[in-house]
Amino acid sequence: MEEITLKVIAHIYNDYSAKFGVPRQSGLVQNVSKIVFEPEYRKEGIVNCLEAFSHLWLIWGFSELFDRHEWSPTVRPPRLGGNKRVGVFASRSPFRPNPIGLSCVRLDRIEKTQKEGVVLYVIGADMMSGTPIYDIKPYQPNADSHPDALGGFSDRFVGYCVDVDIPQELLEKVPQDKRQVLRDMLGQDPRPAYQDDPNRVYGMEYAGMNVKFQMKNGALTVIEIEKMR
Repeated sequence: MEEITLKVIAHIYNDYSAKFGVPRQSGLVQNVSKIVFEPEYRKEGIVNCLEAFSHLWLIWGFSELFDRHEWSPTVRPPRLGGNKRVGVFASRSPFRPNPIGLSCVRLDRIEKTQKEGVVLYVIGADMMSGTPIYDIKPYQPNADSHPDALGGFSDRFVGYCVDVDIPQELLEKVPQDKRQVLRDMLGQDPRPAYQDDPNRVYGMEYAGMNVKFQMKNGALTVIEIEKMR
């Protein structure tokens, strides 16, 4: 079998310390992430003219799966309740022949730092903090945008959002600049679709906090927010 070696050019850092709760797709939640290049790629001119583009493609690796080699020709997308199987190439499941992800993010700003070289700040990433990035490419609307494209089974979930209730006394535990992102994350309903136990308490890590919630009658209610050690 022919194989190639990919080099990690950068890592992304954000408030997502665990897989559970990370947005299911890029652009759904307007969180800010920082991309730091590896020392080998902190070269003068490497991002020249990148500021002229509003969006970027990130090619990255499902790092938590690097030690696992199993993949299946069919998978069970969470949005379909975990019961219906589709072909792996008709999904964005991480359990693929090659554990590679592709995300479109918005470029917020570029900063030059003395310690880390050029740093990119992007909005809308759907990956855990520390995820390796293999390549960065500019998004070109004249070629990459297809307004009439069909989204398959995912079309039925466009605009999907659940009601989120965060009691004021709990919301005050969350830094002001992270409250809306937390609300948007929860609004996407991070639970697997096949789990619908109104008595179950779920825990999600975000920005150094453990957020516990329940889902009853189609509404999500936060019941506790604790700082993680």
